[in-house]
Amino acid sequence: MENYLSSLFSLEGKTAVVIGGTGELCGAMAEGLAGAGAEVVLVGRSEAKAAARLERIEAAGGRGYFVAADVSDRASIEALLAAVVGRSGKCEILVNGAGVNSPTPFLEVSEEEFDQIFATNSKAVFTACQVFGRYFTENGVAASVINVGSMSGMIPLSRVFTYSMSKAAVHNLSRNLAREWATAGVRVNTIVPGFFPAEQNRKVLNEERVAAIMRHTPMDRFGEAGELIGATLLLASAAGSFITGAEVVVDGGYSAMTI
Repeated sequence: MENYLSSLFSLEGKTAVVIGGTGELCGAMAEGLAGAGAEVVLVGRSEAKAAARLERIEAAGGRGYFVAADVSDRASIEALLAAVVGRSGKCEILVNGAGVNSPTPFLEVSEEEFDQIFATNSKAVFTACQVFGRYFTENGVAASVINVGSMSGMIPLSRVFTYSMSKAAVHNLSRNLAREWATAGVRVNTIVPGFFPAEQNRKVLNEERVAAIMRHTPMDRFGEAGELIGATLLLASAAGSFITGAEVVVDGGYSAMTI
């Protein structure tokens, strides 16, 4: 049984770049990838957060390292790819999970705030997919790209207008790239978390909103970061070899709820 599961889900010998890996959700996803045998590259701005996550990964027998990058800057993403290939020799898995949010009322959203959110949530994904996608396709790498979407990218949610627009763009881009790169052996999918308390959304989770979320979530609780690992391993490994263009929803039943 162990050998069978390993043949499906093992990531031994793979290198996984996790953009946003210094955060709570993508950090847990990175731990899962490392636990399956991948060497993980945590990408973000906080070396201290990366060090804490890498300590957990290494304590569990995994391997990884940190590369600082500004995800909104193309030159920084190109330098990231060069650093990973230079150190690890290759890359087969890309996770795009950097994100920012704001509860600003629609009529008060400034151009500066709009641009900042789109730069991190949409343009950064576009750029990373373009930079790494060129590397994958030109070098014949059978790769998995996992973009982190959002429930708000699929259905309207109040109070997060710009964030919702930016995540809807990620969903659309993922499906388009899945179609574009399917014959090149590059799979592109979207993980769609339901409500997981994390740094980017705590500012909008007041008591009233939490109550509304619970009323709409059949499991009657928030998700825990580690509950994203199963979907991550499915999409990254041989177990998901025929899955591309999919939106894998991990939401405790939120999207199944109507009345």
